[in-house]
Amino acid sequence: MAEPPELGDPLGEGALEAAAVTGPCLAGNRLNLDVYVDGCHQFFRLLETRREEVEQVEFLRLNCNDDLIVSTLSHIPLLKALKSLVLKGGHTRDNAGACQRGLLTFLPQGFEQLRSLVHLDLSFNSFTVLPSYLTELASLTSLLLCHNSLLGLPEDFGRLSKLTFFSAMKNQIKRLPQSIGELAALQTLDLSENALDTLPEEIGNLHSCMDLDLSGNRLTEIPSSLANLQSLQQLHLHSNLLVTVPASLARLPNLSRLDLQNNRLRVIPPEIQSSPFVHLRGNPLGEPEVPLQPDDSSSEELRTLFLAASEDSFTVTPEGCNVFLTCGIQLCFPRGAVTSTVTIGFQKFYPDPQWVKLEHHDILLSQVLELQPHGIEFQEEVQIWMPYAFTRSLREREIIIRTFSGQKWSDLRSAVEWKGKVCLAYCSVPHFSWFLVVSRLVVNECSVSKEGTLLFSTVNPNIKVTFPHGVTVEPRRVMLQVLPVPKEELLEITDDSETLASPLLCLSQNSTMDFLQPIKIQLPLPPGVTGLTLDRSRIHLLHGDWNAQNWNDITGQVVLEFTHLYALFEVTHFSWYWLWYTTKTYISGIAREVYRRLRMYQVNFIALQRKKDPEQVLLQCVPKHKVEPVLEKLHGRYQGPEPSDVVEMFEGEQFFAAFEGGINIDADRPDCIDGRISFSFFSHLKNVKEVYITSEIDRKNKAVKGQVSFYRGAVPENIPEEATKKRKSPNSLWLATLPMKLPKLKSQGNDLPAAKNGFSLPALNLGSAETGYLTQSNLLGVAGRIGAEWKTIGLNLGFSYQQIEQIRYNNREDLSAQILDMLFSWAQQNIRTPNCIDRLISAMKESGRQDIADEIEVIISLGKQKYRESIQRVGLEQC
Repeated sequence: MAEPPELGDPLGEGALEAAAVTGPCLAGNRLNLDVYVDGCHQFFRLLETRREEVEQVEFLRLNCNDDLIVSTLSHIPLLKALKSLVLKGGHTRDNAGACQRGLLTFLPQGFEQLRSLVHLDLSFNSFTVLPSYLTELASLTSLLLCHNSLLGLPEDFGRLSKLTFFSAMKNQIKRLPQSIGELAALQTLDLSENALDTLPEEIGNLHSCMDLDLSGNRLTEIPSSLANLQSLQQLHLHSNLLVTVPASLARLPNLSRLDLQNNRLRVIPPEIQSSPFVHLRGNPLGEPEVPLQPDDSSSEELRTLFLAASEDSFTVTPEGCNVFLTCGIQLCFPRGAVTSTVTIGFQKFYPDPQWVKLEHHDILLSQVLELQPHGIEFQEEVQIWMPYAFTRSLREREIIIRTFSGQKWSDLRSAVEWKGKVCLAYCSVPHFSWFLVVSRLVVNECSVSKEGTLLFSTVNPNIKVTFPHGVTVEPRRVMLQVLPVPKEELLEITDDSETLASPLLCLSQNSTMDFLQPIKIQLPLPPGVTGLTLDRSRIHLLHGDWNAQNWNDITGQVVLEFTHLYALFEVTHFSWYWLWYTTKTYISGIAREVYRRLRMYQVNFIALQRKKDPEQVLLQCVPKHKVEPVLEKLHGRYQGPEPSDVVEMFEGEQFFAAFEGGINIDADRPDCIDGRISFSFFSHLKNVKEVYITSEIDRKNKAVKGQVSFYRGAVPENIPEEATKKRKSPNSLWLATLPMKLPKLKSQGNDLPAAKNGFSLPALNLGSAETGYLTQSNLLGVAGRIGAEWKTIGLNLGFSYQQIEQIRYNNREDLSAQILDMLFSWAQQNIRTPNCIDRLISAMKESGRQDIADEIEVIISLGKQKYRESIQRVGLEQC
């Protein structure tokens, strides 16, 4: 750790410069050094050059991520007039964008001399215990200990008799001292997200308490003495393990919100259940409790099965069992889950983007797990554990298991736990289908009545939304989401290292009506910006418009108020809101691009052939949400492959459709450029072309299996250069490839095999356009040259003997179907695997089929050459 400068040393030139910089931060009786990288160093310089002024400071803020913070603390007792002291960490972020805690683990002796101190903030540090002399600060009225590692509070904590506000959220406190009940003046107590499993009866002596937050703990019961809190207005008990609550809580005279969501409440007193201010979502409500995690004592007695990698089924009896799959998935069947012996089948596969519908900002964390038989009803719920890769960026998100019912995906009530170094998501299910793990933005919600309420984010408690009295006539539900945006992403958008931004706030509701009264929103200022030092000309409030699909700078349309840490403004309708601090003059252009970055147009390409005349082909570029209705409308007259995988495009972007593999188009069309059909994508247009294709070869004896490939064109001119930098890479030019088929003149031939469970195989493209890729048509050609040696090839591709035998059994007496099943199953499983084509070539060589290996290498070589030629045709250069 760096040493502080000696106070007696003479100032050199560099020190004089530093002293000059500190001028603005010492304003009257306020000294704000938390926004400076070398704030503690400047404190020493000020103490040396302006000691008398520093000793009269009443408000001091320091950054606890500064290496000199511990040395600085020994000088704090010199400030006898100090009233407010903020020693916070969280001013820097790690590589994943998470706030880094400060360096403080203790406070040195002497702090008890700060007799005038009324406000102390030690948040975002590394305290595990508090010094005993902290309770000697008799004048203290506000104490913040959020985001530390505290295990408890001092036994004489009640000596802080003047305390009115105390927050220790996000610690590891397991119990409260009995003296907590001596805080007679306490009005707000926030102990959310700790490890409390019991509460002392003395908590009922906090007669002045108006807001009590005990959410996110491990409470199984609450003392009846809480009914003594006659001043209580808000009581938050959500996300605990409560089984029941005292009926007397409903009789508290001033209570306006009782949040009991996400507990294990089965027996709820009628007075509680009928109260309009009680929130009960996420409770069993009378159903028998089935814990998400099986009880250790009972699970030890269950039979345990450890399946080998080659096994894809197991047997469950009424006695139940624990099942461990080699991929890390675990299942628990309690006793009585089935009434007779049942064989359970399972498989894992990569999700098809056309099937798995992710919401904006969702992150897929696992493959799809299919458990069969579908729809079987268990007498007792079965527990499922699914592993996923944990990263720090997931800390401020929710992890949930999503299931497919056959028609739509829905979220299951899920939780997470660590087993060794493996992170698992787990849930309980009454029947089997498809399951996967998804990370989504945390949703905080509440019901807003005419009396108004307060909603804050659990991701960033500094973000608050206040609903005043008379804001609505009919109750409505409001949802709040927060998206932290790393500085690296801002730099990528703006190319300006000085641009700063607050977290991105999304507000939504279940009503289409605007509110009757303005709603006040509190957003934290961007990191490094304070209300005392900010340049108002650089502040921009951006509003995301869902309908216009754009961002607008609304700074001039609202009244922005600033405190030291927050920006406050009022709105009457909901959308996205984002506070920027930037030197850029073209903020409106950036705002448009930011919206496209966060909600870029997701599109699919469609290639359909007319049923009566397959040579008439319809090409269309369709926004993702319109694909299904478009296909349904065209189904009667057209047929064709599945839509392409989702790609992202700018409004007005040009792209091309090129026919390949023995298929030609009419080059005399005005929209045909170098043998390619030209499009310009606009989300509000149909983006459709109809063309006639013909074959380059004689079709009397065989069908023609070609393809249509889509490539990007030039980037629209109205997109800022900063937003298009990543598009200079040649990897982003190829968009998608869809197979086309002109049938034999005499209708016969083999169709592609159908995938299991009724899902058709997606268009396969192994590899990439730049390095060369194999299409579905190429794989069919390869399959046609494979004979009885297909089993050897399959083994060299990684199939087990059991899997090979299963393929042979599923396609008995049909060699062609066996080859296609093996080859396309492998291709579908490895479509996103790097170097998969090299693996296929090696398997052919190892199986003695050098001829097929040479053929694949020729296809790849031609693909690379075609790709380079296509770049030249459309005038694009490689970087």
